[in-house]
Amino acid sequence: MDAPLSFYMDGLYGYAMVLTGDTTVAADLVQETYVRAMKPNSRLRGESNIKAWLFTILRNIQLNQLQPQRTKPSMLELDADEDTADLIIETAKDPHALHVSKVEVEQVREAIMRLPLEFRELILLREYGEFSYREIAALLCCPPGTVMSRLARARSKLRTLLPATCHGSAVF
Repeated sequence: MDAPLSFYMDGLYGYAMVLTGDTTVAADLVQETYVRAMKPNSRLRGESNIKAWLFTILRNIQLNQLQPQRTKPSMLELDADEDTADLIIETAKDPHALHVSKVEVEQVREAIMRLPLEFRELILLREYGEFSYREIAALLCCPPGTVMSRLARARSKLRTLLPATCHGSAVF
């Protein structure tokens, strides 16, 4: 196995936040995922895709425990501390460029949160989770072609939600 289970905790938590919109429920989902993964973990073969396996467990738990949605936050924090640290460390840019970059990142986050769950989930898995189309298809139980077409629609919808200033940037 390439990495210990704990290596995927941040990604799982971000995914759980997209699915639930609630920090407490997301933390509970991640914890339940790890509890369910611990016993079978010892039987995994070295070539197993642990990341996809953990994300599948989390998604299945969430689907099985689907409850009436509570009020969702207006925005999801996707590694905000890392983005801020990256912006501070990046000394090559002037203060105005740093501010514009930070504003664009926030605009993308807000736009992603305005997408329907189906599209938010795809964007997160592909762009932030770096899953392949095939891995996403297995996770969502649909053909890879469906993943590609839904992702194209999700990106198109995201472009309509973003201000014109973000369209040319490489924020996502």
